[in-house]
Amino acid sequence: MLSLTVEQRLALKGRAHALNPTVMIGNAGLTEPVLKEIAATLKAHELIKIRVMAEREQREAIMTEICTQLNAAPVQHIGKILVIYQPNPEAGQIELKQMPRHKGKKPLTKKQLGSRS
Repeated sequence: MLSLTVEQRLALKGRAHALNPTVMIGNAGLTEPVLKEIAATLKAHELIKIRVMAEREQREAIMTEICTQLNAAPVQHIGKILVIYQPNPEAGQIELKQMPRHKGKKPLTKKQLGSRS
């Protein structure tokens, strides 16, 4: 499973905010065809949202299973939505950078970053 720093996770959360879920996991759970679809979508987009119709413990287990099998990084689990990131050098859509600093002082807050974009 891939790991991210706090700054990288915050930047990816900000990018994922405007995304719509691309894959939905229903009552059957995480099956092979669903896992292949997630892999294909991650390869194309690098950062995706997945809607899971299951209980909280099952959603957490599904997220860890997806991340370990696909060598991806868990970004966020909020409600029934999972946000997952897998870097793809061929696509190169998302470049993880350090958080911008404010006039050489301390890092910008989430509120300050939100007003910039």
